[in-house]
Amino acid sequence: MATSFVLFLFVFSTALCFSQAKVKGPITYLWPLPAEFSSGNHTLTVDPALSLVVGGNGGKSVILKEGFDRYKAIIFKNSNGVTGIDRMKAKGESYDISKVRVVVQSESEDLNLGVDESYTLFVLKEDGKAIVGEATIEANTVYGALRGLETFSQLCTFNYETKSMQVHKSPWNIRDKPRFAYRGLLLDTSRHYLPIDVIKQVIESMSYAKLNVLHWHVIDRESFPLEVPTYPKLWKGAYSQWERYTIEDAYEIVNFAKTRGINVMAEVDVPGHAQSWGTGYPDLWPSSSCTEPLDVSKNFTFDVLSGILTDLRKIFPFELFHLGGDEVNTTCWEVTPHVKKWLKQQNMTAKDAYQYFVLKAQEIAISKNWTPVNWEETFNTFPTKLNPKTVVHNWLGGGVCPKAVDQGFRCIFSNQGVWYLDHLDVPWDATYNADPLEGIDDSSKQKLVLGGEVCMWAETADPSNVQQTIWPRAAAAAERLWSRKESTSGKSSNETALPRLHYFRCLLNRRGVQAAPVENFYARSAPTGAGSCYVQ
Repeated sequence: MATSFVLFLFVFSTALCFSQAKVKGPITYLWPLPAEFSSGNHTLTVDPALSLVVGGNGGKSVILKEGFDRYKAIIFKNSNGVTGIDRMKAKGESYDISKVRVVVQSESEDLNLGVDESYTLFVLKEDGKAIVGEATIEANTVYGALRGLETFSQLCTFNYETKSMQVHKSPWNIRDKPRFAYRGLLLDTSRHYLPIDVIKQVIESMSYAKLNVLHWHVIDRESFPLEVPTYPKLWKGAYSQWERYTIEDAYEIVNFAKTRGINVMAEVDVPGHAQSWGTGYPDLWPSSSCTEPLDVSKNFTFDVLSGILTDLRKIFPFELFHLGGDEVNTTCWEVTPHVKKWLKQQNMTAKDAYQYFVLKAQEIAISKNWTPVNWEETFNTFPTKLNPKTVVHNWLGGGVCPKAVDQGFRCIFSNQGVWYLDHLDVPWDATYNADPLEGIDDSSKQKLVLGGEVCMWAETADPSNVQQTIWPRAAAAAERLWSRKESTSGKSSNETALPRLHYFRCLLNRRGVQAAPVENFYARSAPTGAGSCYVQ
């Protein structure tokens, strides 16, 4: 049986002419665009009683079963059960697709950076020779299978006339894999607290666009909402006793994300952006009137940092951990008497102390088996001193990743001019056309670019508008990070991307995500008048 199945797939795949995602003619409404696909001209019906059939070493994964149940609920959200079924039974007809067969080769559910997310998806009509009434997904890991289920769900559309679920342009033959291993979204819960359910909604919506890293900027100078058992007074820096995250909350977020193939990278930004730490432990401040950066002269500062990272290591299994390091104004160290005295004793300038703090924080993180990620200021200021394991996170502008990879560092692209979502005047196409590999032609150095991340800084975003600010522009970056550049670049690609992005925005709306209109001058602003979702 297994041999005949593999033989069928081989014959089928070699017989079809792949488009390499360069489709001529009608637009393909999939987002992000798959790496390779072909389609036909048939319309298939999908059984509301759609069932899952599994195979392979990883076929019994709970993540897979829960994922299938989620997507089945999404697909049949409009059908409301029996009307379509009764109609088909009354006519004595059968459905073209009654099963989704998912074959997962590996039983491992480890979600590491660079985990294999590739998959193949075949959707065929029963013809007496091929698979009977099935869509078939093959993947090496359960996370590739989840990506395939997302694509299959986007192929399914509800016909309001027949009240049935259909797949158009069948047969489909899709071979897909991501362009970059790291496809992230930063979520800031310090400037405005986001309840657990809102964070989960964001994570769920990320999976629709095949993003795979939630960068949780959980604390900053404004508030410290996270529980740290080793130093329990730290979360006195929260805005209120109700705007906090317990250890159990953090576990829940990490586990919820994993079941959607999404890692959570936490950030503890030091030595700047840390005023809130001193609310519970004032000794972390250089003085009561000079509260930032953290006091570099005290061992207690590094004891607290080590305690935080020890506690967080029990929660966050992802190998990357963000240590910030940006926007450090060292004036406080230079004017506070005991810090100034310490600098003199150590024969350090304030700039030297900044380097000392960052490198010591890196040592602590590495000792806990984390790879440190730092904002680009650390690389811009002392590149030769950074630990070689450092991942440089670009944000200030272009040209940083080329410099970083030239020196052997890995890099994450987040150029604020195009990928900062709080910059509301950045149009969708500027976000879409930005590329993490810009200025890097050497293929060996291109491999050092892990990918990129859009950043949802929350000075002006809270639960009332955070999703409208994230979407749909985050989707524009998501396609750039997933899809082949050759298939999604150039003027003609922009012309086909816009209607597809409109369609994806409306798909998000149908799934309960408050994605804003695509083309308004200011992102997240309301529609300018009456009209269809598909042209706003």
